[in-house]
Amino acid sequence: MSKKTVVIGMSGGVDSSVAAILLKEQGYHVIGLFMRNWDSSINNDYLGNPNINKNEICPQEQDYNDALKVCQKIGIELHRIDFVKEYWDYVFQYFLDELKKGRTPNPDIMCNKYIKFNYFVKEAKKLGANYIATGHYAKIEGEYLKRSKDTNKDQTYFLSQVSKKQLKNVLFPLGDIEKKDVRKIALQHDLITATKKDSTGICFIGERNFKKFLENYLPNIPGDIINIETEKKVGNHIGLMYYTIGQRKGLNIGGTQEKLFVVGKNLQKNVLYVCEGENNPYLYSTSCIVEEINFNCDLRPKNATAKFRYRQEDHKVIIEYLKDGNLLVKYDKIKSVTPGQACVLYLNDICLGGGIVKEVRNHEKKLWYLL
Repeated sequence: MSKKTVVIGMSGGVDSSVAAILLKEQGYHVIGLFMRNWDSSINNDYLGNPNINKNEICPQEQDYNDALKVCQKIGIELHRIDFVKEYWDYVFQYFLDELKKGRTPNPDIMCNKYIKFNYFVKEAKKLGANYIATGHYAKIEGEYLKRSKDTNKDQTYFLSQVSKKQLKNVLFPLGDIEKKDVRKIALQHDLITATKKDSTGICFIGERNFKKFLENYLPNIPGDIINIETEKKVGNHIGLMYYTIGQRKGLNIGGTQEKLFVVGKNLQKNVLYVCEGENNPYLYSTSCIVEEINFNCDLRPKNATAKFRYRQEDHKVIIEYLKDGNLLVKYDKIKSVTPGQACVLYLNDICLGGGIVKEVRNHEKKLWYLL
């Protein structure tokens, strides 16, 4: 084939490293592009940052150095671009705004939508890209975004807000490879990233003490914890933004027969509601309204499956397409569906896209205690 140019996002991790190798082996002219999306000093990232007082290279610079060594090893050039402002404006500000509303945001999904498949693409085109590529575990077959072979690592959930247009001319080299084989390929090529730990924490920010980290940006407003069934105060919360529906850890309340779970929030009264028992009916819903809809293909089924959390199993759902453009997603009974979460829709292995949970209902009745 005539050599087409692929610009691949190099993160300094093993997945993008091996993806670049596979593209080279397929005959592409491969160019690496490293994104720097977070600056701790500019972004006032001091509290909760485990790296701030260390006399060591910061994790993002280490990632860049690792990416550079990989590119030198496999014989491709590496460029670097800063999207610190764009990440703050389109991803982190969204993250903070959602927390202030008492919702549960997913910044990784918005990072893909606005940074990796928008600003990154524009920069890649300046470098002459015919295609862009990433180390995501996903597949594109024809016009469809599909789950990867490694279902445990599949990342289509995080790609659910990427549009059909954005997915055009995108390559996912790891779609048919399992993670264990990715590590093997990296070892065979003696890459510095072969045994590197996968990144965790907030997208492009990394691991943080979440409570202290948020204190950099949002004020703590403590309030009452109330048992929703007895309406009695059972404790004090440290700020509604630190809790999500279904959470049981971090409540610091003892003396109950069964474990307590977060079941709702009242922003006006600054109250956190809890219920007792992991199968308490208050934790369950039967439908939700989903907004900010993105379909990345032309399929519009009535019956599908949905995931409301990344590691969650698929649930059968019935989709009603509302006149205002939102969706009413119905299901038998699902635990801890939460406003702000992504509702990602599937038809077998095809990821249809998804949206953001606006409100949660139980037997057609809006759950008033959720926000």
